[in-house]
Amino acid sequence: MKMIDRRQLLQGTAALAVGAALAAEPLRAAAAHAGPGGRKPDSLGTPQPLDGRPFPAYDYTRANKLPKEMTGYWTKSFDIGGVTRTAKVYISPETPIRSYYTVIAVPDGVDTAEFLRKSSWRDTADQREEGLFVLEPGPGGWGDATQEAGYVEAAMAFYQSNRYFSIFGLHYLVGYGPGAPALEAWAVAHPLRVISQVYVDSPGLGAAYLNSYAAREFDGTTEGSYTTVDLPEGFDLVRYDETVLPTWYINPNERSIGASLGYWKQANDTTHVGITDGKLGTVYPQRRGSDRWMTSHAGPISQVAVQRRPTDSLKKQTTKRILEFLTSYTRYENFFAYGNQLFERADYAKLGIQVRTMVVEGFVREYLVHVPKSAKRQWHKKAPVVFVWPGNSQTDKVFLDATQWWKVAEQEGFILVIICEQYSNTSVSVSHRDSVTFYRQLREVMIEQYDVDPTRFYSTGQSAGSGVTQNLAIAFPDYFAAVASTSFTAAPNSSGTVSMDGVQYPASGRRIPNLQIYGYGDLSSLAGGLWDSTQNGLDSWARYHLQVNGLRLDDVDNVDGRFGGWRDRFQTWTWQDPDTAIPVLKLTKNIYRSHNTMPEECPLLWDFLRHYSLEVDARGNVTRYYSSSGFLRPGDKKAF
Repeated sequence: MKMIDRRQLLQGTAALAVGAALAAEPLRAAAAHAGPGGRKPDSLGTPQPLDGRPFPAYDYTRANKLPKEMTGYWTKSFDIGGVTRTAKVYISPETPIRSYYTVIAVPDGVDTAEFLRKSSWRDTADQREEGLFVLEPGPGGWGDATQEAGYVEAAMAFYQSNRYFSIFGLHYLVGYGPGAPALEAWAVAHPLRVISQVYVDSPGLGAAYLNSYAAREFDGTTEGSYTTVDLPEGFDLVRYDETVLPTWYINPNERSIGASLGYWKQANDTTHVGITDGKLGTVYPQRRGSDRWMTSHAGPISQVAVQRRPTDSLKKQTTKRILEFLTSYTRYENFFAYGNQLFERADYAKLGIQVRTMVVEGFVREYLVHVPKSAKRQWHKKAPVVFVWPGNSQTDKVFLDATQWWKVAEQEGFILVIICEQYSNTSVSVSHRDSVTFYRQLREVMIEQYDVDPTRFYSTGQSAGSGVTQNLAIAFPDYFAAVASTSFTAAPNSSGTVSMDGVQYPASGRRIPNLQIYGYGDLSSLAGGLWDSTQNGLDSWARYHLQVNGLRLDDVDNVDGRFGGWRDRFQTWTWQDPDTAIPVLKLTKNIYRSHNTMPEECPLLWDFLRHYSLEVDARGNVTRYYSSSGFLRPGDKKAF
């Protein structure tokens, strides 16, 4: 599809007349589906076909939203062995790029639209600004899990990768009645891709099917062009039935649920004896001291629950409780087991997270601001600020949950700003654009409208977002007191410049404290280390920053690195300023992850950043400072 000029689309748009003004954007149920008097119609109407439909056009009037033409109720067909099967998609009016979706297998004998309406799934999706992907039985009703495998795989493959809408990348699953086992079977086969699951009136799966997956193991194979992780000899590989996945059964068939219940209790490493909960029924929590890889950072937060009382699936309260269970969790990394993590999902309302917009180079852009209550308590009116640049295709909302930066902010009291990217290679995906201008405007907004300490502005990012951070560090080091980012490096080219948004900027040649974390199974440009024979992006990054700090590679504290973290997954090398012994450059290798970042890394990034500040005088002279206490003890900062 030819991309039309974004500027033509926005000429005369009133929203842009405000220039660089910004506005808080509350989460809301959109009125796009409202009828007369603002009421939504009772019926979802006839679903529109996606089969053969042109891909949606770019919609630059909406910051971080799916194109407006894609909101509504859709149907997609699949040929499964000569039988036409269908699935439905509901996209709420304000669904963002890469939103969370709930995958629902509806019961036999229902009209899907009526089921979504009466059960309040449609209303809930509107309120939460999320999407629904709905699996439907065949002409003769649902078959067993094996019979439905082809249909579920085909439908889920479309749902996970298409150009009509985009998804978070990991899913909430809800199965009803005879449709539940087919969806549960997919979760057993793809446990890294499921956040949490609920099954209502389910007979469960048979032991034979469960046993066919239980002992399968995840090795060091990565996806696409990423480097394979060579796991140590004798390493205890994670089995499928050791992958934690929060699970709730509501009114299961007591005669046949035993195998499924046992499987998920094993996977979640639960206690043998359950505890009674008024809503969930009998709850089997993950054991204290559990050593499951997927909860190494969050701790034993998973659970398996069984509510043995019947429930009315069409009741709004039932859907509400299902969602409360599902959405208390989120998850990140959907293909490499040793980087896959389950953790708590952020509650925007409780935390007071602001979804804001700003006009950048004539186009509406979104960003998040989180001012934790601890900011004022700890820093009064001078809170530090961490600017976060997500990876390519990662929106601000995706990255808030995927990194758990909000939790570090809550604990440490800094203000968190997460930048959202701009529409890129398709109308349902995003990438970085106009980053220098965006940052300059954000910096002014933070100084003018928030109680911040401008001497303690920090930048971080992942992958392409790390590229933004690292390029800014080279071209404009005085923008930040320090930078710390993951899985992408930068260095000047042969002409002594770096490129951002197609513009060449000269390397400043000035120093800035810098930490880079990367994975063993990361980009090929980061393969290996600094002491091997391979020269790549890792080496050129280190060469530049060592040079501007007056250091050499062999000035490192320990050639073998220092180990720490979960199962010593982090191997870190440090270089210190030769005159003051202040750390100025760090490199950390996460030996048990691929390319995607993980929340265990964010506290490490902050622990590096928090020690630095800088002051720029009226003549532009820069003085950098280091505080061993992170500016908690007055008078302990020293210049370097």
